[in-house]
Amino acid sequence: MSEGGKPIEVQPILLREVGEALFQTRPFSGTNPDALSGVEQVELVKAKAGTTVAESGQMARFYWLLLEGEVRAERPEKDGNWSVAGFAHAGEGFGEVPLLMGRAPSLMRVVAAQDSVLIRFSEQEFWSLLACCPSVRNVVLADMSQRMQSYQTEALHREKLVSLGTLAAGLMHELHNPGAAAKRASSQLRENLLRLQQLSLRHAAHQKTQQQLECMRDLLEHAIGGCHAPAMSSLEQADAEEEMGEWLASAGVENAFSIAPALIAIGFSQEELVCAKDAFETNNFSDALNWLEALVSSVSLVCAIEESISRISELVMAVKKFAYDDRSAGRELDVHDSLQSTITILNHKLRTKSISVVKRFEASPATIMTRGSALSQVWTNLIDNAVDASPAGGQIEVSTWTEPGRLAVSIADRGAGIPSEVLPHIFEAFFTTKPQGSGTGLGLEIVHRIVTQKFGGTIDVESEPGSTRFIVRLPVKDPAATTTGS
Repeated sequence: MSEGGKPIEVQPILLREVGEALFQTRPFSGTNPDALSGVEQVELVKAKAGTTVAESGQMARFYWLLLEGEVRAERPEKDGNWSVAGFAHAGEGFGEVPLLMGRAPSLMRVVAAQDSVLIRFSEQEFWSLLACCPSVRNVVLADMSQRMQSYQTEALHREKLVSLGTLAAGLMHELHNPGAAAKRASSQLRENLLRLQQLSLRHAAHQKTQQQLECMRDLLEHAIGGCHAPAMSSLEQADAEEEMGEWLASAGVENAFSIAPALIAIGFSQEELVCAKDAFETNNFSDALNWLEALVSSVSLVCAIEESISRISELVMAVKKFAYDDRSAGRELDVHDSLQSTITILNHKLRTKSISVVKRFEASPATIMTRGSALSQVWTNLIDNAVDASPAGGQIEVSTWTEPGRLAVSIADRGAGIPSEVLPHIFEAFFTTKPQGSGTGLGLEIVHRIVTQKFGGTIDVESEPGSTRFIVRLPVKDPAATTTGS
């Protein structure tokens, strides 16, 4: 046993050989020498400053008595360093806690802070000592009580620091996606406004009839009336976009299949656009529809910015409410809309890796009662992780269905899967398999905490090579209201 090439010296001796020094220590100060007949031989340990006196895990094997010098207890930290847990000075004993508890409270080691001389009692000698010497037993038990109280106080303090660190790191983790989404939407909005201005000038060059003005006014009111239409399944949305694109192309509209998704996303139907088709000549109709699409896209980008900023505001408010229950009135939340909003915000990551999202929205109704607004954080983390796990050109499936009293949401990817040895740890704080600097290890811990504690739901994971599926089950009724009877 050594540190830095400095070994300790251990030699067996008779206890009476150190009798004079022994009775000057705190545990033995009131002991009658005749009472020590049950313990005859111990080990004398000499250690130079900086030497490891007891390695991690060895504390449960001995009771130590420090005759000269000073030693310090150190505990390992997650970053590989050691932090100081406490000191023992000449005349003090230590090591009774793991012996009396039957296990080491932590993987601490003991290092000589100064050149030190110690006596160590084996576990059998320790129990003999307690049996034969009531005064030693009283001191040892008093030391244990004091140390346990100190351990508990320190553990509570460390837990508060961990919670604060988790909160701060989690806030940074959660602010990234909406902040980046707002920045991207702002940049795209600038480009859209320039295109809208060009189309407006070209469209304004033609004199408008009263019928044309009335039709465009109705379309304009629809365009600025909301951010998006009710969420549809992937198949429904694809069919609607294809049908709209074919209809626009048959009417001679330029960029027909490019502008169709934007018109469908905000809820336009062919019937609403018929007025413009009837009122305008073919070229003017094409200009009118492209102008409308530019306006619709701009409105959608403004909505994305507004939603991202709202998400940031909600996170800031969540920090203020960290130590308090959410007492806001219960409200209905459409889970399909919540999922669609998250997919929209993460759409840039999906496009970057050419990942398609298949939506199977089969839950009916798709609403739950909730008192909080943190559910979007769950979808953000799960979908973001699915994107990271998916290969380029892959596919993510988002499904919903109803169960008795619950609404279930499944988010599945076709990545490499989660190794079986990793699976039990995925909901632990700061655990991550991503390269250093690529992940905080907090995403799934946040998800688990929100689903189970805030919503009273459950989250399960199924994984095998080529498939990983997270299933979130949420109570349809507000768990807080059920608990309080409100």
